[in-house]
Amino acid sequence: MNADAVFRPYVIAIFVVMIMITLPFRIKSQSTGEKLDRMQEGLFILVALRLAGAALWIGAIAFMINPASMAWASMPLPDRIRWVGVALGVVTPLLLAWTLNTLGPNLTDTVVTRQAHTLVTRGPYRWVRHPFYDCMALFVLSLGLVAANWFVLAAGVVVFTLLAVRTRIEEEKLLARFGDPYRAYLKRTGRFLPRVGR
Repeated sequence: MNADAVFRPYVIAIFVVMIMITLPFRIKSQSTGEKLDRMQEGLFILVALRLAGAALWIGAIAFMINPASMAWASMPLPDRIRWVGVALGVVTPLLLAWTLNTLGPNLTDTVVTRQAHTLVTRGPYRWVRHPFYDCMALFVLSLGLVAANWFVLAAGVVVFTLLAVRTRIEEEKLLARFGDPYRAYLKRTGRFLPRVGR
């Protein structure tokens, strides 16, 4: 049995678990029926992020269906590195569930805040401003390592880079919405990593 056949079920399991955790929160966040102006993130980010995300999902799903279809993008990773990806795939859903439970109804897929948006500074938000994006980065890293696939990793890097660029707009919106409390929050937390010494 080749390594892809061994690791394919883990890729599927990681993917399915992450979807099962995220989907109920996404559905619940849409239940308000509130229209969000996604154009506020800028046309380039709006289009590029969705295209890069589609490439990422197509690559991951193609591997899950038939690893041989993604052999052109395979990387010669030792099995121990692929097992590190499996371990990340176990930890990441726990972090994601914690993050989404903390974020609650404030979840959106764009930079616009909801009418009933609240400033969340507890849970993982106590240390970083964008733990949801951190979870997505860990998820993609896990998938890429377990699948030993550079295309999945590269698409994930593009998605995360675009999200990182988009956070500037997102934080401007939050600053305009919450003022000084958000300004103080900016000073004491890191964007994606905790601030050292705080």
